[in-house]
Amino acid sequence: MRFTAEELELAKQVDLCRVAEHLGYTVKRIGQYHTLKEMDSIRIYNRSHWCRFSRRYDKGENGGSQIDFLRVFAGLDVKEAVFWLLDFAGYHRERESSAGGLAAGGNYSKRSSNFHNLAPAGEKEEQKKPFVLPEFAGSNAYLYRYLEHERGIARPVIDFFVRKGILYEAKDYHNIVFVGTDRDGVPKFASMRGVFDRDGKGFKCDVAGNDKRYGFHLYYGKSRKVVVFEAAIDLMSYITMFPKDRASMVALGMLADAPLETFLAEHPEMEEIQFCLDNDGPGRKAAAALQQKYREQGYRTEVFLPPEPYKDFNQWNVEMKKPKEQEQNRETARVI
Repeated sequence: MRFTAEELELAKQVDLCRVAEHLGYTVKRIGQYHTLKEMDSIRIYNRSHWCRFSRRYDKGENGGSQIDFLRVFAGLDVKEAVFWLLDFAGYHRERESSAGGLAAGGNYSKRSSNFHNLAPAGEKEEQKKPFVLPEFAGSNAYLYRYLEHERGIARPVIDFFVRKGILYEAKDYHNIVFVGTDRDGVPKFASMRGVFDRDGKGFKCDVAGNDKRYGFHLYYGKSRKVVVFEAAIDLMSYITMFPKDRASMVALGMLADAPLETFLAEHPEMEEIQFCLDNDGPGRKAAAALQQKYREQGYRTEVFLPPEPYKDFNQWNVEMKKPKEQEQNRETARVI
């Protein structure tokens, strides 16, 4: 399926600030441009194009259009980025092919009377979007293939979270959806990650309208300990590696601790916190600061980081599985 010149032009009219917010970044206005709280080297001009003042990145990684932003920060190729932007803007193809699919070169029309995500004429902020979970794909085939075979997550661990209804595969692009709920099981937050990584770059974003005070978590009522991670996949990797460590677990989805604060407020019986953040500069710094913060609040705290040279628990998990897989292959070869 190919896009037309008209469709490309429509994609380039999408508000880049809204795209960045949808991907989970915090957009701030500074004078005549916008920047990102998480990457203050980024400059967004006219809400339509960006540049990055840094020499650390290769040519082509330092600026461009909305399409380039998705290519660099979401791991999409050009065609995927164009159709992502058109879908984000609320357009769909009207003319269908004789086979019943979407016809290449079809016209686009508005899905609603409000085309929210095109660049606005002024700077008036719109109301926050309602939080709506992505539609289920009807199957979790891509999810299982990715988490089990590429990320080394044990199948029973995946089964567990799927049965709980907080892990599933989205219809659009087969993204994996990680759902965070309140103590009553009501979804409040969701993040997505793609299953088609390219050169280590994977699509990641938060679902629009979510409440960042919540995160993907597991509550285990028989324990007064909570283990804290940066990412949901690290949480699942930890359970794969240490299945006997029965404790509640929270994935922050970032280095800020708002989801942990909410979890502790909803579960005041917690007494012990173990911080299992990434073993890199920001992760170590955050772990030390959070350990001190919650120790001062009366919690027993400890920091447990992945050993060198592993950056996070998923990398550790994947590498630890390789010798076992190699031995299994040798055993299979002997039998054959």
